[in-house]
Amino acid sequence: MFSITVRDHIMIAHSFRGEVFGPAQRLHGATFLVDATFRRQQLDEDNIVVDIGLATRELAAVTAELNYRNLDDEPEFKGVNTSTEFLAKVIADRLAERIGKGALGEGAKGLAGITVTLHESHIAWASYERGL
Repeated sequence: MFSITVRDHIMIAHSFRGEVFGPAQRLHGATFLVDATFRRQQLDEDNIVVDIGLATRELAAVTAELNYRNLDDEPEFKGVNTSTEFLAKVIADRLAERIGKGALGEGAKGLAGITVTLHESHIAWASYERGL
């Protein structure tokens, strides 16, 4: 399996419901490094997984929708614990939708999957992996 990874970051605010979250139940900020890894079995006719420039552009477009937002105020996240794991899935699904619409070019049609990893710190991160 071949892969490429592109990176961006987001800065968000949010709070959680549930005793398991302790002090994170209060409104707090988080800065995540966001890695999007694109996978395919065989390289395309240009010997690449996907155009890195297009992948970078589309990841930036997806992260811009979340960046500098209080997720508690976003209607789509009303009543949802926007955990690191949950946000990794949101970003992966939004990228998959863009891939399906052709935003990463014709070569992206051969992609097998994508993994999005959100790094909370240098010692903790979460990922979501999905097929395409």
